Amino acid sequence: MADAQDTKAKTEDTQPEAPATPKPEAKDQAPAKPDAEAKDQAPVEETSRTAPPLPEGVHYIWGTGRRKKSIARVRIRPGTGQFVINKKEIDVYFTADKDRAAVIAPLQAVGMLKSWDVFVNAGGGGTTGQAGAVSLGLARALVKAVPDGEANLRSRGLMTRDARMKERKKYGQPGARKRFQFSKR
Repeated sequence: MADAQDTKAKTEDTQPEAPATPKPEAKDQAPAKPDAEAKDQAPVEETSRTAPPLPEGVHYIWGTGRRKKSIARVRIRPGTGQFVINKKEIDVYFTADKDRAAVIAPLQAVGMLKSWDVFVNAGGGGTTGQAGAVSLGLARALVKAVPDGEANLRSRGLMTRDARMKERKKYGQPGARKRFQFSKR
């Protein structure tokens, strides 16, 4: 029993002490984040490439996108990152974060978020459908302007048209799948 206590005491003595965590000097300063959290929240690189110049006599590059009942006609030109949809800024037109993220995804995929001015005429459907249509139209226009970015856009699924549509209502029934209630008597 004495041997067990001696070995326990020896292991306690040989274990290194945990380093003391530094305390922030002021209340405004927060402690540094561990490396694992810093990797997850790395800032997104907004722009790394500049837009190539347009050919002589060409002012815009066009792309058309469709999703559900929505159609978006997208024009792009080299610029500073201006994004206008139906004469409104992107933050005013698309209020949901998921819609704004879907719209700028093609620009992020090719690494040219602040290199193009984008002008969109969108109509039909709702906001989610219009966001999908703008995303597809923008991706198609970017492929015309920057052909080497097509592989990046395709790998993220931004060049594929989403063909899902609303199912039609069937005659004699109240909806596409809904049926009138069955009554035996």
